[in-house]
Amino acid sequence: MIVCVAVVGHQNNPLYLQSFTEADDALKLHHVVHCSLDVIGERVNNPKRNAPALNETFLGLLYPTENYKVYGYLTNTKVKFIMVTTDLDVKDADARNFFRKFHAAYVDAVSNPFHVPGKKIASRSFGARVSTIVKSFGSGTTA
Repeated sequence: MIVCVAVVGHQNNPLYLQSFTEADDALKLHHVVHCSLDVIGERVNNPKRNAPALNETFLGLLYPTENYKVYGYLTNTKVKFIMVTTDLDVKDADARNFFRKFHAAYVDAVSNPFHVPGKKIASRSFGARVSTIVKSFGSGTTA
């Protein structure tokens, strides 16, 4: 089950963050997302370790915690997508599919002529689309 998704800009500014749990977990999930930015930065800025995967946008499992697993995705414009899940056995194919749909929803949201680049995404339709994608995660359906 996905408990949190985030979109972080190229300057590590939060563009969208949505948690799908109780309100008392929200701060903890914000911290988990913030910590994942360090891992993404390390992977991107250390090309020697990840030489074959430099052009790969899916970063895979960033790090596991006691309760969560954090996955990442990096666009070619350095926008980061982060997914926090409680599932122990997430297939890479499912995570890639989720990020592909999430990226498509993001592109549609920022293509809105009224959206200011670099500002938080306040579109209700984007939020609804993300919720639909999160609900369909792992079920094999398309959103």
